[in-house]
Amino acid sequence: KAMTIWNPLLTLLSILGSLGIFLYGMKIMSEGIQKAAGNGLRHALATMTHNRLSSVFTGFFTTSLVQSSSATTVLVVSFANAGLLTLTASIGVIMGANLGTTITAWLIAWIGKFSIAKIALPIIGIGLPMFFIGKEKIKAYGESLIGFGLLFTGLSYLKKSVPDLKGGVKENEALQQSIQDIIEVLNGFGYGSIVLFLIAGIILTLIVQSSSAAMAITITCAWNGWFGADPYEAFKISAAVVLGENIGTTVTAWLASIGTNVNAKRAARAHFVFNVIGTVWALILFIPMTTMIWGLTDLFPQEVVEVKIANAGDGVGNLAIVAFAVALFHTTFNLLNILLLLWFVPQIANIVRSWVKNPKEQDNQTHLRYISQNLVDLGELNIAEAENAIRNMSQLGVDMINGFIDVLEHPSDDMSKQVSALKKIEDESDLMLQEITEYLVRCSSKDIGPQNAAKIAGMLRITQEIEEYIDCIYRLVKLNERRYKKDRQFPPEQQETIREYAGNTARFIEFAHKHLLAGVSDSALSKAEAMENTSDAMRKKLNKSAMERMADDGDVKLEMINININNHFEAISNHALNIVQTDRVLGES
Repeated sequence: KAMTIWNPLLTLLSILGSLGIFLYGMKIMSEGIQKAAGNGLRHALATMTHNRLSSVFTGFFTTSLVQSSSATTVLVVSFANAGLLTLTASIGVIMGANLGTTITAWLIAWIGKFSIAKIALPIIGIGLPMFFIGKEKIKAYGESLIGFGLLFTGLSYLKKSVPDLKGGVKENEALQQSIQDIIEVLNGFGYGSIVLFLIAGIILTLIVQSSSAAMAITITCAWNGWFGADPYEAFKISAAVVLGENIGTTVTAWLASIGTNVNAKRAARAHFVFNVIGTVWALILFIPMTTMIWGLTDLFPQEVVEVKIANAGDGVGNLAIVAFAVALFHTTFNLLNILLLLWFVPQIANIVRSWVKNPKEQDNQTHLRYISQNLVDLGELNIAEAENAIRNMSQLGVDMINGFIDVLEHPSDDMSKQVSALKKIEDESDLMLQEITEYLVRCSSKDIGPQNAAKIAGMLRITQEIEEYIDCIYRLVKLNERRYKKDRQFPPEQQETIREYAGNTARFIEFAHKHLLAGVSDSALSKAEAMENTSDAMRKKLNKSAMERMADDGDVKLEMINININNHFEAISNHALNIVQTDRVLGES
């Protein structure tokens, strides 16, 4: 009796262990590929989303590369949160990510044609020495190979761990009868049975938190006879479960959108809406669609469609075709869904806009949040969100200096509304400094490698420099506000000199913003140093003139304001130079 209890428990633990190796291998492989791809992968979503088709291609390419639709969709939410991706571009990328997941289904189906154990260990053997080589890129490639091998190993163990209910194994007879009874009950509701299996797919994906793992379990169970001995019936059940998995996978993006702004929430809801609409029409056309897919398998050579699952026992009947048919169904469904809904992206965007409305307090404000408060461990890709947030913070600095110049050029006008708006920007920069710093510190606690650790240190310094010069600009705003209230006006010539200094400072800030996290050449660094030297020389010259005017019985309070303004301009230039120099170091590393 003890053995009777022990056997099912041991089987369950074996399945969980196999699943753990599979998921861990996928995680390691994804992180390795992200590190090897570097900036190219991180900037792909930002630069290759000019239209709907390019957005779809970008989503497909990214997901195919990192083998994780969750990684892509979470990154889409992050980019939308940072304001880098529009809602329509986000929807296109999500469509492509759905198509990218079909690669996993084909991988699971096709890999069954080989003895996985024979190729998994050699792959790990190739990756291991590469992992210990000092060069960062080679190490990343080694890490991805190790992950790939572990993924195969987990898949192999999963296929051996799932009980074989089709081969007449004596100890599995009781389990076989129980499962077949359950399947018969669930399959006895006609069209409603399809919905029940779809719900099962949703639940399965929610439990394992990976559509790829859920797909592996579904295909393995179908081949091992869990869905009955009739291959077509097993395929239909598998197809219904796969449709449910498409909905279940949207939960990851939904969770990632918690604590983010309106744009990010809309992107996550768009993922859900897109998959649900696809599932609804697929349910309506389920019987003709599965019939068509099953018929298409006859067009392929037998050696292509009959996948013998290595180490999983001998196949019975045509159950070996199910893996191929499920992969074909998954691909066809996602392709048709994209072709159908690609023309309705604006309508999907309108649906999620009406679902997630703009909060009233944000109607006349910029984003209150630029970075997600829920860090999802995506390795290298996490840095992309921080980069986008820093760029947005830098844009605040550009807006701030231009706003100050507007105040400066109206010395006789009441600019209290403009001052109030600039105060909001200054407050927002304080919030962004805190959020970005906390996010980068959490990123640094992940396995990101020494190169990215150095990059995070540089990004922390840049963020601090931006916040400090924004504070300097706001102090300039307050100085000019005080001058207006005290009715202290500079002579026209002196006012023009200050305006010129302000213009030079604004151009320096815009120069630093242009080169932010984008690499700094020798000529750009030399230009930045020349701009700072010019600012320093101008400060000394203007302060000397102010001191001379005070010595000649000039307005001491007005001249002290002038000196204070000049000192702030020079401090801002120092911060801008520090940003450019830090960017230069980051580019060299």
